Parts: sequence; C-alpha cells; structure tokens
Amino acid sequence: MQKRTLGRIGHESSVVMFGAASLGSVTQEEADASITYALEHGVNHFDTAASYGNAEERMGPIISKVRNDIFLATKTGERTKEKAKEEIYRSLERMKVDSVDLLQLHAVGTIEELDKCTGKGGSLEAAVEAREEGIVKHIGITGHGHEAPATHLEALRRYPFETVLLPLNYYMYSMPEYRDALDALMEEAGKQRAAVRVIKAIAKRPWGEDQQKRYATWYEPFDEQKVIDACVHFVLSFPNVVGFASAGDVRLFPKIVDAAERYGAMTDEEASSILRSIAEYASVFGAPN
Repeated sequence: MQKRTLGRIGHESSVVMFGAASLGSVTQEEADASITYALEHGVNHFDTAASYGNAEERMGPIISKVRNDIFLATKTGERTKEKAKEEIYRSLERMKVDSVDLLQLHAVGTIEELDKCTGKGGSLEAAVEAREEGIVKHIGITGHGHEAPATHLEALRRYPFETVLLPLNYYMYSMPEYRDALDALMEEAGKQRAAVRVIKAIAKRPWGEDQQKRYATWYEPFDEQKVIDACVHFVLSFPNVVGFASAGDVRLFPKIVDAAERYGAMTDEEASSILRSIAEYASVFGAPN
C-alpha cells in the first residue's frame, strides 16, 4: 500500500483511508472483518464521524487496541462550541480512545456554514480548545457539494487548517468551474502544506428514484473492478492529493484496496479513456447552481 506524507502533520498515511460512513449499518462481526482486512493490507488512516450512526461504536473494539499504530480522524457536524465539544467527548467514548489525531469540522461546503464554524462561539473554538487539552492533535475541515473547493480556500485564509477533505472524481474535474476552484485550493494548500484528501472517487451518479439501491451509499458507486481501477488512478495521479476515503459499503472496500495496491498499472490516458466513455456519469450533487 503506497503512503504519502500528510502535509505538515508529517504522518505517512496510506493513500486509501478507511471511510466508515456506512459502518453503522453492518453487524459488529462485519465491521471487525472489514477493519481487520484494512489493517492487513497496510491501511493506517481511518476516517469516521460522529454523524455516521453507530460507526464509531463499531470501530471501537479493534481501533482501541491498535490506536498507537494508526492515524485516527473523526468529525463534528455541530456548529456551536458547546455542542461540538460535547460531540468530541462522545466520539472518544464511543471509540474507547483517549484522543484522535485529527478532528474535522464536518460538511462545511458553503460560506454560510463556514461562517457558523469560524464565528464567535463556533465549533472551531471547540476544536482549538480540544487540541489545547490534548484530546485532539490536529484540526481539519471537510465539505460536500460544488462550492466546497472555494469554501475551503476561504477557510484556509481564515485559519491554518491542517487538512481539507472534499469531492474529486473524473466527472467533477471535467466541470470547468469546479476544476478552477479545486486547482486554486490545491495551490494554496500546497503553500500552507495543508493535506488535501478527497471523497467520492468512485461515485458514478445519484441513485435514480426507482433504482434498486444495491449498496449502502447515498449515491450509486462504480463496482466494476476496471472502472474502480481507473477512478483510483485518476485521483492518485494528483501529486497534491494525499489520499482518498473509501466508499462506505464494506463490500466495495476490497476492490478499492486492490485498485490502490495496483496503482500505476495503467497509464493516465488508459484511465481517462475508460472514464470518459462511461454513459450516465454525473455529479452526485446534481447540476451546479
């Protein structure tokens, strides 16, 4: 498993981050098996959130035992200092750990949400206080939607976040406005040595209204190995991208790990050829405003 340096944090992180978004929807046995598989394949970066149902609780039994061997990240979606602080402590209790390596302000995809977090009495104050207490080591920000790159660029101007986490895939990067905003964010992140990590790497499109949802993801993911290989190749071809969070469904995780382990087996053109030929490929966030 390839590793990349997590910006100025300096941790050598696996390019695949174990994304726990749907872990709360599986049994403890299934969760344990997926986490064990990740560890056996060199995944050392685990990313979860307080809002992912029972995901943190599912992670606890194993994560607490290997705490010193992994980079552990969680998120708070609360916007006030008081509520965010409560959520941070609750996350530690659920995972049976004393601290997390990274606490991220979650789902900050618009300037309006950023204002709530960074304003007086906002959740950023809770994150800073938690870091001073030693229960949080580093502070980052995450966001969904087409405005996330521009929002995170402004976030880096307001506060030296150590990481950003936002959507990137072949389709979204083909959207001129999104590409320009993402390029600007990556340039600024590079100057600040803030780690850029991405989500939605293997997202195909939103589920159709009458479509059978075969996976525990809120969007339709790609599941053919060749296409997953191309998706993973595409996001990892960005030198400024430290890694990507796996799609939440545990059934897709082995395919994603397999693709990452074989990164470099196809060329940039081969990956692009596969992805640009896909019908019904779209942004999972719909048409941009």
